[in-house]
Amino acid sequence: MTAAKQQRAYRSHLLPLADRLSRLPYWLLVAVLLAIVFFWIILNNEDHRIIFDALRQGMWTTIYVSVVAYALAILLGLFLALMRVYRSRLTQEASSFYVEIVRGIPMLVLLYYISFVGAPALVKALNWLAGPIINAGIMTEINVRDVDFTARAILALSLGYGAFISEIFRAGIESIGKEQTEAAATEGATYWQTMRFILLPQAVRNVLPALGNELIAMLKDSALVSALGVQDITQLGKVYSASTFKFFETYSIVALLYLVMTLGLAMVVRWLEQHLELE
Repeated sequence: MTAAKQQRAYRSHLLPLADRLSRLPYWLLVAVLLAIVFFWIILNNEDHRIIFDALRQGMWTTIYVSVVAYALAILLGLFLALMRVYRSRLTQEASSFYVEIVRGIPMLVLLYYISFVGAPALVKALNWLAGPIINAGIMTEINVRDVDFTARAILALSLGYGAFISEIFRAGIESIGKEQTEAAATEGATYWQTMRFILLPQAVRNVLPALGNELIAMLKDSALVSALGVQDITQLGKVYSASTFKFFETYSIVALLYLVMTLGLAMVVRWLEQHLELE
């Protein structure tokens, strides 16, 4: 930590609570106030409570789909980024092909393609590979109906966002000065040792805020899984409003739930950025 950063960190700890609160953006204060008012209405209005209870299970589905898909996208993105920066022309071209093709397809189209084309093809491939085992009666043939749409949605989101996250990792790795790689080489470190112990720790630290923003984007894009009938917030809101014709009340609560989750994540990401700047 440099002397300037140490001084900024020291001054930030000395700021009184009132001074820190005065620095909060007004739009955030207004948003929090509106959220409190909406939750007060929900608690004191029977119709809103019923709608909230109907959508509550969908909130957990939304969180589950987002977290699992994001974790898989992180792994895929890191793997693609390592392929992209590796010295082999073959791995660079293969990774670039995947990233550029997937990033050029709208997420909804990719969702439909993976769900109705990719999943059946994957099931057929698995049945073909396990053909001798299936013929021997050790296991039964896999049916495409056994793969539920939640799993297909998670697969599609992870494959789509993996392409975007790979570019974040690649930019983080390439932002590290080449002198560090050269210094490690002079000490006898191999390429993968340099990547694991020197480049990746710094790159991950640099791109953490960007990765947080991708999580927020995935949380919002998870609403697309309602097109497959996955029982997330959007799908349950669609079903409930269609049966009761209370569109305004239902979609107001749907929007509020998404807003609370995304603003909460945005605040965490902003805190993380400030924390990393002070270190």
